[in-house]
Amino acid sequence: MYRGATLISLDGKGRLAIPTRYRELLIAGSQGQMVCTIDVHQCCLLLYPLPEWEIIEQRLATLSSMNPLERRLQRLLLGYAHEVQLDSAGRLLIASTLRQQANLQKQVMLVGQLNKFEIWDQPTWMQQIKADLAAEQYDSTPLSQRLQDFSL
Repeated sequence: MYRGATLISLDGKGRLAIPTRYRELLIAGSQGQMVCTIDVHQCCLLLYPLPEWEIIEQRLATLSSMNPLERRLQRLLLGYAHEVQLDSAGRLLIASTLRQQANLQKQVMLVGQLNKFEIWDQPTWMQQIKADLAAEQYDSTPLSQRLQDFSL
């Protein structure tokens, strides 16, 4: 499982170095093969080890291309999906179309999300964290049953 947030610099070619603590897991679990795509709800990218992405693809394949909402989700997630491979230095090349979509600049955050990573532009990540913390403190929306049963 992937957890934690790490500040990483993109190099001039758009590569990011995966922290060493994740490299062995990624090589063992997917031979360093990954898929990067956009997040349809946030201004970030989603980075999946290939076996995890294949599960997403299977779910997407069950959606109807005749339903406009389902087709849109397929188009966005699959249309932006790029296969990436860890190089010998533990770096991934993020496609320029993906970097543009997520407004990635020099400093990015790699955020572990259990079975995948999110990749955020560092200032956007900081704004999102502030918004999330404020929402948790001041949101009066009733909690779902799953959140009511969740304990830290």
